[in-house]
This record gives sequence, structure tokens and C-alpha cells, in this order.
Amino acid sequence: MRSYFVLTILLFVNYSLSAQDSCACCTSDHSAFDFWVGQWTVSNPDGTFAGNNTISKQEDGCVIREQWTSATLGYTGTSINYYDQVLAQWVQLWVDNQGQSLYLRGGIVERSMVLQSDLLPGADGVSRYNRVTWTPLPEGKVRQHWEVSTDGLNWSTAFDGLYSPI
Repeated sequence: MRSYFVLTILLFVNYSLSAQDSCACCTSDHSAFDFWVGQWTVSNPDGTFAGNNTISKQEDGCVIREQWTSATLGYTGTSINYYDQVLAQWVQLWVDNQGQSLYLRGGIVERSMVLQSDLLPGADGVSRYNRVTWTPLPEGKVRQHWEVSTDGLNWSTAFDGLYSPI
């Protein structure tokens, strides 16, 4: 009986140690958006200050969390980003302090992360697609280009930000 107890304890300890060493989100798919991780100052195309953004890996590297503070006083937002292994896609859920939310899905296209929404009704009664593209640039910078479209063919810019590391 004692040897059975000792064997059970040894198996449990071995399983616990191997579980701690495993990394469920250490695949290349899970790290595809790591170029966005960091502390950033964000500027508009004309060089004016747009806001600050802190992007961090959380939940043992399985989640990328965004914390946005806009240059527009009082406007903040956050997003949770993760690689969905079942969908084989990246997912972003954005929520801001104005009660707006956005759900995007997609993945790497060439070297950019491209996430897009389904057709969503707007507050103005017009339904739109949202597409956001993050592109790594030289000197550790990132461009975020958010576009909207009513037909999925013709796109206009909603936001164009240059992320510079702080």
C-alpha cells in the first residue's frame, strides 16, 4: 500500500512539473501579433498626438491586451486579442468607455495583421464592415490603418496611426 501511495505521489509531481513546463500558446501562430506588444505613443498622419497605447501579453502568453488612452480627453478603450485554434484565426474584441464594441477576425496577410468585422449596423443607421491592418515598420514602429466600407469593396480610412515605442 505504501509503495502505491509513493508511486501516486511521484506521478502527480511529475505531471505537475511537466504541465508547468508546457506552453500552450508558444506556437508561431500565437506569436504572429507579438510585433504589436509594447508601450507606444501614437500619432496621426500629420504628426499630431493621437494617444498612448500599452500592449501586453497576458495569460501565459495566450492573450494580447490593449489599453488605449486617446488624446481626446476622457476617451479610453481596451481590447483582448488571441489566436483561436479552432477557427485558426486571430480574434479581437474591442470595448471602449463610450459603450462601443467591435469584434474582428483574421490573420497575417503578407507581413501585416489584418482583422475584419462582419457587416455591422452603425449608430447612424448605415451598416459597415471594419477592417484594421497593423504593419510592422522599420525602427520598431507599427502602422495601424482602420478602414470602413458599406459594400466590402470600397474602403475609406477611419483612423491611420503611427505607433512609436516609448
